Amino acid sequence: MTRDESLHALQQLPKAELHLHLEGAIRPATVVELARRHGEALTIEEAAARYQYSDFPGFLEAFKWVTSYLREPGDFELVAERLVEELAGQNVVYAEVIVALGVMLWRGQQPEPVFRALARAADAGRKAGVRLAWAPDITRQFGPEAAMDVARWAVRLKEFGVVAFGMGGDELSVAAREFRAAFDYAAENGLRCTVHAGEVGGPEDIRQAMELLHAERIGHGIAAMHDAELRRTLARQDVPLEVCSVSNLRTGALAKQFGRPAKLDEHPLKLFFREGVPLTLSSDDPAMFHTTLAGEYDAGLAMGLDATELADIAQAAFSYAFISQAQREKYLAAFNRSRDDLGI
Repeated sequence: MTRDESLHALQQLPKAELHLHLEGAIRPATVVELARRHGEALTIEEAAARYQYSDFPGFLEAFKWVTSYLREPGDFELVAERLVEELAGQNVVYAEVIVALGVMLWRGQQPEPVFRALARAADAGRKAGVRLAWAPDITRQFGPEAAMDVARWAVRLKEFGVVAFGMGGDELSVAAREFRAAFDYAAENGLRCTVHAGEVGGPEDIRQAMELLHAERIGHGIAAMHDAELRRTLARQDVPLEVCSVSNLRTGALAKQFGRPAKLDEHPLKLFFREGVPLTLSSDDPAMFHTTLAGEYDAGLAMGLDATELADIAQAAFSYAFISQAQREKYLAAFNRSRDDLGI
C-alpha cells in the first residue's frame, strides 16, 4: 500500500479515542460563536491567533483562555455536539472525553447542570453512531485539596456517563504522592484511573503514577523512551500509554525530553510499538494542536509504522477502553470485520 492508500484504509476503520480533552477540541469558529453568546465581538483571526504558542506554558495559557468562554451548561453542550460531528466524520465510534472539572470548580461553576448538558449531547451522539463517556480530571497545580473536591464530584456524576478520573495540568508542579487520597477515593467508588505522566516529566513520574496513584493508563508517557526497564514494566503490567505524537511536538514536550529541538520522526512511538509497550493513539487537544485522530495515524505512517501495525494500535484502543467486556467484544467484532474487509 502507498501511504495515501494506507491512510485511507485506516480512516475507514471504526476507532476509539481515549485521550481527548473536550476544551482542547473547541475550534476557533466555535470560540467565536461562544463569545457572541456572551456579548463579545471576537473575530476568527483573533481566536486563531490564541492557538499559536511555542511551549507547554503557552499551551496552558491558551487552554485557560478557551475555557473562559464555557460559562453556562449550554456552552458545554454546544462544544460536545460539535465534537460528535468531528468524531463521526473520522469513524470514531467511542471516545472517552476528558473534562476539566478542576477548572470548572475553580471558576465557581456548578458541575451537575454542566454534566446534565453533556449527557444530552452524548445521547444525541449515539444517534450519529458515536458513544461518549466522560473522564473529569484534576488540574495538578491546583493542589491536593482541590483534587479531592474533583474526585468527590466525579463519583457523584457517574449517572451522567462519567467512567474515569484523571489528572492533567502542570506535571512538574506538585508531587504525585500528594494526590493519593483523591485517586484512592475515586477507585474505591468505581471510577477507573488515568494520569498524565512522563509528558514533560521523567520516567520516575510514570512510575509514581503507576505505583502511588494506581494509574491504569498513562497519558503521554514519552519519558519511557529513556528507560528500558520501565518499558518492560509497562509491557509486563499491561499499562498502556495514551500516545499523542503531534501534541508532543507542538507543546515542546518532545523537545524537552531530548533537551533540544526535536522532529516528529524522533518521536518514540515506533520504539514503543516495536518493543511491545501497550499503547493507543489519540489527538489530545486537536483544535489547539491543529490535528485530528486521522492526523495522528498519518503521523504514525510518517514515522515508519505500516498500516497493519497502526491497525493493531487502533484495535488496542478498544481493548484498553473503560467499558464492559460485552461492549468491548461488540466493538472488537465490528472492528475485525472492517479490518478484514480492508485487508489490513
